[in-house]
Order: sequence, then structure tokens, then C-alpha cells
Amino acid sequence: MMAMAQEKIELPKGRAPFSEAFKAFISQGWSPYDPNPPQTLASAPSAAAHRLEASQLFPGERLVIPAGAYKVRNNDCDYAFRPHSGFAQMTGLGTDREPDAVLVVEPDASARLYFHPRVPRTDPEFYASPRYGEMWVGQRESLDEMSALCGFPTGDITELPQALTSGHGRVPLRVVRDADPSVTALVDALRGEAQLDRDSELSTALSELRLVKDDWELAQLREACRLTALGFEDVVANMARAVEYGRGERWVEGIFGLHARHDGNAVGYDTIAAAGDHANTLHWVRNDGPLVPGELLLMDAGIELDSLFTADITRTMPVGGHFSEEQRQIYDAVRAAQQTGMDAARPGAQFADVHAAAIGVLTQAFADWGILPVSVDEALSPQGGQFRRWMVHGTSHHLGLDVHDCAQARAEHYRLGELRPGMVITVEPGIYFKSTDLMVPPQLRGIGVRIEDDIVITPNGYEILSSHLPRDSHEVESWMSTIAPR
Repeated sequence: MMAMAQEKIELPKGRAPFSEAFKAFISQGWSPYDPNPPQTLASAPSAAAHRLEASQLFPGERLVIPAGAYKVRNNDCDYAFRPHSGFAQMTGLGTDREPDAVLVVEPDASARLYFHPRVPRTDPEFYASPRYGEMWVGQRESLDEMSALCGFPTGDITELPQALTSGHGRVPLRVVRDADPSVTALVDALRGEAQLDRDSELSTALSELRLVKDDWELAQLREACRLTALGFEDVVANMARAVEYGRGERWVEGIFGLHARHDGNAVGYDTIAAAGDHANTLHWVRNDGPLVPGELLLMDAGIELDSLFTADITRTMPVGGHFSEEQRQIYDAVRAAQQTGMDAARPGAQFADVHAAAIGVLTQAFADWGILPVSVDEALSPQGGQFRRWMVHGTSHHLGLDVHDCAQARAEHYRLGELRPGMVITVEPGIYFKSTDLMVPPQLRGIGVRIEDDIVITPNGYEILSSHLPRDSHEVESWMSTIAPR
């Protein structure tokens, strides 16, 4: 992974050695680097505030927050790099920045980013390093350029061990353990032991600092939702073509992915494009089935911005443009459940109230349709839970830098906690009637519906961030016919 001392560039086996003549030739005749510093990231003030908050939670301690390293996909091919969300939160860096970097927040709340800076073009790394070489990965920042970009000091990654041991006496260290194993090993060696509980407290704190979004973060989520809606619109525009192809699920996944890469950084998570009975598999990401007129397409997708904030939206759409009577029956029940769940979302309400409100509507629908074998009260009780046969997942989760944001937060602040202004959550009830479910009338089997929107808690209630897309069944049909007239 990361080199703690300047290392000699090793050529991959089988590659011809570079001649002295080539080394002399490759190192000259280049335009000088731009002397003007880059503009400071718009995320810098938000990141600075988070660093101060984190430091105040651990007074007198040194916090170590790695970006992480490349992860191998297969053989010598790596996945595209994405930094640890805690690193992005505390530095403001997004997209693919900065592999192997480490943020260190000092006891006085000052910070320094340690990374592998650009080397001179006379250095063999320039042309010979697939990991850092400008010929291989593009132009990298110098120390000064990275400092200007982030808005705080930087240092060479080789200085990290010394930085972690500096100061009078032994400054207590905490590290985000799951971000970079080599950095964790270094910290453990310096401390003389692994301190799992202390490090876990740091990860928990970083998660909890993301529970309430600031104005800049909310603006990022609004933009992610807006762009995601445009991706859904293009899916509808291409649905007829997707029907023509054997694997239409892959086609619409690709259409959305094109928007994600063009308008943002990537998809925020693996796109679910589930047509027909595939909609009843909650995490259907194989996406290898056809789109058939008369069936539904459940699409769960979100665009992640360069800042790494992501949307998370689900729409269930009739492939032929119109819901059947049975499809509309199920869809409208989910729509009513979602609205009831949203209406329960307000400051001071429990996070769990949203789920309870939504499943109450769904369970009553199951009773009205004659498929619930017990009373509504029993089905909703902890001793019963029969409703979960057709709605097995939770209705909400936090959203932000991660699609399932704040996952390390303590239960009393998340699942057992109160909603507060600035929290962003999803509301996503569903009904899933598998084609093999003999408890369900034949005409309803194979129909799966989920509707998901992203909302922010406001002082007086909530705001739908994903309001660009229709939710009412008739409005969905009208929207689809406007985009792709039939």
C-alpha cells in the first residue's frame, strides 16, 4: 500500500529496462507546471467545521483518518478508488482523491494532510510508477497545490510516522481502523497495542457528526436528487428500446449509469433494475432480465456527485406506460403508506415512527385484501410480525456521503433516536408479492412495488428533496407519456 519511506520504483516483471538515453530524453522538454494555485474547494468550510467538532469530542488527542488504498478487482486490476467517507467528510476531497493519503487532526484542532505529492519529471516515478506516475495516472498535486485545494497544510506521506509520535510525552492516538490496514498497523505499533474500543469511538463520532447536514451538504443532496431525476427521465425515454433488447434491465441500468458518470462521479450504489418478478428480490443487481410490456420495472438508483453525496430514489413504472388494475391497487397502497410515513416525520418524532406509520397502512391493506391470517394488531406486534412476509425491510435510513449514511452511529442517536432539523432520511415502503407465494391471490403474484424519496427534516416538518419525480400512479402515467409518447 503506502510507502513510509521514499521507495525505489520497481518495474513490472517482463517490461524492458529503461536505457540511460531514454531516461535523459524523457526528463526534458516539458512545459512548466501552472504556477497559479488551484481554487479552494467549495467543501472546505464544511470540512473545517467537521474537523473542529471531531477534535472537541476528543480533547488532547490526535485523530488519524486515512483515505484508504486501492482495492484489487482481479489480478493487477483495481477498482476505481473512492476515499473513506470519514476522510471525505473531514478533508472535503471527493471523486477519486486521494489514495493512500492520511488526515491527522492534532489536539489543538489543527490538521495536516499527508499524501504522496508530485515528483519532478526527472524522477523515474514520473514515467515508471503505475500507482503515482504522471504518465500513468495523470498530473498529481504538489504539497502547495494540495494545501491550496483543501485550505489547510499538507505533508509528504513519508513524514507520517514522525508526525504521529511528535509532541511532548505520548499524545493519545485514535485511528479509523477499517479505512487502511497499513495505517492501522502503524498506529497500533506506535501505541504498543490495538485499541479497538477507542478507535470504534472515533468511527462512531464521525458517523454521528453526519446525522445533521449543514447548508452546503443539503445543497449537494438537492443537486444529487435533481440529477438523479434526469437519469430516471432518460430511462423512460429509452424504455421502448430496452423492451426490444433481450436484457432490457441491463439497458436501463446502462442509461442511468451514463448519466451518473457524466453528471456526477458515479452511481451511489449498485443500481437495481428489477422488472417483473425480479422486483420481489430486494437487492436484485444482476439486472439481466427482459422488460416486458404489461409488467412493472422497479428501479432503485442514485447519482453520486463529485463531492460523494448521493441520492437514493426508487420508482416503480409500468413498462407499457399504464398500470393494470391489480398493479395500481398495490402501487396506490404503497403510495398511501409512503405519504403516511412522511407525515410522521417531524422534529421530535422518533426515527422509528416513520416506519411504524408506513407499515400500519400496508398491514391494513393486507387485511383488506384478505391475505393476512391474523388481526392487524397481532401482525404488527413483536410477537407476530406476519406483515413482514410482504414488507421485510425498514422504511427509512439516513442519507449523505454514504447511501446508508451514519451507519456507525449509536442506536440512541439513530434508530432509537429523535428526528432533528437537517437530518436527511429516505422513506421507502414496498409490497413484494413473489410469483411463488401461494398466500397471495394469483392475479397479484409476481408484482413488486417500492416508492422511495429523500426528505430533509425541517423546523416545521419535512421537505421532499426528490420531488422532481411524480409519485401518484396517474401522474406517473402522465409523466411517462409526456417523455415517451406511445
